[in-house]
Amino acid sequence: MIDLAQDTPSNSLFRLGAQPIALTAAALLLLIAGVTSIAIWRAYTGAAPESDRVVASRQLQARTAQASEQLVEKTKGLEATQQESIDQLQVVQDQLQTMKRLMAAQQADTKRLSEQVTALNEAIDGLRQSFASARATEVETPAVTRRKPARHRVHASARKRSRG
Repeated sequence: MIDLAQDTPSNSLFRLGAQPIALTAAALLLLIAGVTSIAIWRAYTGAAPESDRVVASRQLQARTAQASEQLVEKTKGLEATQQESIDQLQVVQDQLQTMKRLMAAQQADTKRLSEQVTALNEAIDGLRQSFASARATEVETPAVTRRKPARHRVHASARKRSRG
């Protein structure tokens, strides 16, 4: 009897397992009923997810193509702007080089003129010193008056008037 008590709980599992064809047939009928109900529902509503997916993918492709075209246009615009900037930079660099050359020429002219002014100042100082020493020698030497011809006297008096 002990054996019968142990076989009773597993006996119900054996009954289900003993008829696998019936179980498989029931599952197949449920599967066919589900597929049929989905097909009827699609036909009745007129909406098929596959066609919706196709439409959505085409819209996505169209948006992607449009975005690509916009990117190409923007890229071309950026290239044109970049080229304009490069051209403007080149013009500015050329102007800078010209200004540097002009500035160097002005500095050379300024240096040359400064040297000329220094040379003129030295020449003026030399003339002042020689004039001062000539006056000093005139004062130191006694006035010896010699008669000069008349024409020399006129020139000498004119020279004295111009000095004074």
